[in-house]
Amino acid sequence: MSGGEKTLAGKVALITGAVRRSGRASALELARHGASVAINTRRSVDEANAVKKELEALGVKAGVYICDVTDEKGVAGMAGAIAKELGPVDILVNNAADRARVPTLELSFEEWHRVVHIILDGAFLCSRAVLPHMIRQKWGRIVNISGSGNLVGYAERVHVHAGKGGLDAMTRSFSSEFCQHGITVNTVSVGLIGGQRSATSGPHPANVPDAPPIGFKGEPTDIANAVGFLCQPASRFITGQTLHVNGGEYMT
Repeated sequence: MSGGEKTLAGKVALITGAVRRSGRASALELARHGASVAINTRRSVDEANAVKKELEALGVKAGVYICDVTDEKGVAGMAGAIAKELGPVDILVNNAADRARVPTLELSFEEWHRVVHIILDGAFLCSRAVLPHMIRQKWGRIVNISGSGNLVGYAERVHVHAGKGGLDAMTRSFSSEFCQHGITVNTVSVGLIGGQRSATSGPHPANVPDAPPIGFKGEPTDIANAVGFLCQPASRFITGQTLHVNGGEYMT
């Protein structure tokens, strides 16, 4: 839903894992609507600075915040730094994840915990850090990035799907608890997206189709458009929902 109308002017958005693919695209989409953007990454400093330049070229404020979202003190510190430099966070996109493919019988408990920790605990910590401001101002948007895999059941991704399934449940619980404060919480469930994959993703599992029923793979902008839609003031009556962006791979 890219456009020139600055419907998010004066808002501050935090996007975790914002340096590439859907995270970067979502940052650009929210910036096009006038939001200042806090770019979170755990270690990709050069890529984050490149995204910052892209955002600033759109005429918005942007900042890079290096933080492991599973670090409770680090997340609290990041939220404080964003509030000081850009303003308190009005919009949170919980995008950080690791989608490594590992056969279940080769999956160590340590690796299970690490991936679930990033996806689920990271979203909880970031949400908890920014919700007080949203409650005070009676407005907020939280968008959790999940995936169709935890509904379809891709092979060798049980740890990823467990984390994403928990994220879907978190969306519903947060929505029920905070909707009375003018805060909406929704999920964007991502299908098969083309382009360069992260180094940790590995090859597609055997039961992942070459393309969904629509006949082509999605692009990061398809996800960004959904995120942007849910963050709009006009989307105030949509909460606790899962928006499936998957080309018909999974239907409700």
